[in-house]
Order: sequence, then structure tokens, then C-alpha cells
Amino acid sequence: MLTLTDKAADVIHDLTTRPSMPATTGLRISPNTDADGAGGPALAVYLAEGPAPQDQVVEVHEAKVFLEPQVAGQLDDKVLDAQVDERGGIAFSVMPQSAPSA
Repeated sequence: MLTLTDKAADVIHDLTTRPSMPATTGLRISPNTDADGAGGPALAVYLAEGPAPQDQVVEVHEAKVFLEPQVAGQLDDKVLDAQVDERGGIAFSVMPQSAPSA
């Protein structure tokens, strides 16, 4: 199952708990239907008021992520991270999960 870094969980929680957001809001990850095939992002990330009926829901530290079925398997062994730049811009990245230590 997709895991989140502490930073990603904090950023998602901050985004989804703003006063104007419903309590059910989460970050939704879906296939990017606008990807141009020339190196554009394969995934779309956006805020959603709640999960769709078939979405896989990941909750970490009160941060909710909704995964469309088409991407849930693709992200099953991945970690979602977030970076915030000095202007407040947010960039999410997906990385492989580390192998467990022996």
C-alpha cells in the first residue's frame, strides 16, 4: 500500500483542513488524462471533497489520500513525499519504498 512521508502527511493535512474545506477532503491521485506522452506527468494530483466509491483510501496522521483504482496497484510499493519551496509552492514526488532492514 502507498505510504506517506511525515512531510507529505503534514502538507496534505494542512491543505485539506483549511476552513473552506469539508472535513471529508483529501488528496486524490488519478491517471493524468492530459499527459502528452513526451515526459509529462503520468499522474494527476488534486484536492477532492471525498473518495469515489471505488477509490482506495490511505490515511496517515489525519492526512487522507484517495487513489483511483487505475493507480492504486501502480503505487502499491511506493512512498509519497512533498516539498514546499520558499514561495509556498508544493511539489509531490513518488519514490520506491525502502527495503526493510535485516
